[in-house]
Amino acid sequence: MKGWVLILILIILISSGCAVQEIVLEGKNQQIQIIDSNQTQVTAAENMPKVLFIIAQNSFRDEELEKPKQILESADYGVDVASITNEHAIGMLGAVVKPDLAVKDVNISDYALIVVVGGSGAPQLANHPEVLNLLEQAKASNKKLAAICLGPMVLAKAGVLQGKQATVFKDSDSVSALESGGATFVDQKIVVDTGLVTANGPGASIEFGNELINLLKS
Repeated sequence: MKGWVLILILIILISSGCAVQEIVLEGKNQQIQIIDSNQTQVTAAENMPKVLFIIAQNSFRDEELEKPKQILESADYGVDVASITNEHAIGMLGAVVKPDLAVKDVNISDYALIVVVGGSGAPQLANHPEVLNLLEQAKASNKKLAAICLGPMVLAKAGVLQGKQATVFKDSDSVSALESGGATFVDQKIVVDTGLVTANGPGASIEFGNELINLLKS
């Protein structure tokens, strides 16, 4: 009788051991699946189109950079910031930004979308040939373009708004600049045209960021 009891105990222990082993193996399989999933996510992020923001060296509008940039990064888009130099740029509200690169060093093939940020310093970007040349290259390469606040004035000066509908922070100079560049001024917060998004000021920053994602997906 005792022999049968010992045999029964051994059977139970062996069965339990198998069950434990199955659980451990199952756990290992789950771990492998999780790692594979993370690797897929990293690969997907690396393959997302990149966006370049151009800001004035002085007096860019802080939230017109910060909010759209956050929206794009939250959606896993790569974002770089360029200015006339890669020295610290100063926003109108006090933000200090270290650009990733100078405009003269930008390789247009690295980006799917070029965004000109506004602010009182933005029109000065049009005084720099490297900025105008970059925007012309973007247009010639069928890259998508966007600008906010006074940024559309720079697009107009570069000649990339010809035949487009666009908005801008409204004053006589900015509207005149758009029309001189061949654009039709539309007095709205956000204006979307083929391959182009423009917005009229800092109050449109969040909507502008969301429209940039729609533009990249189009």
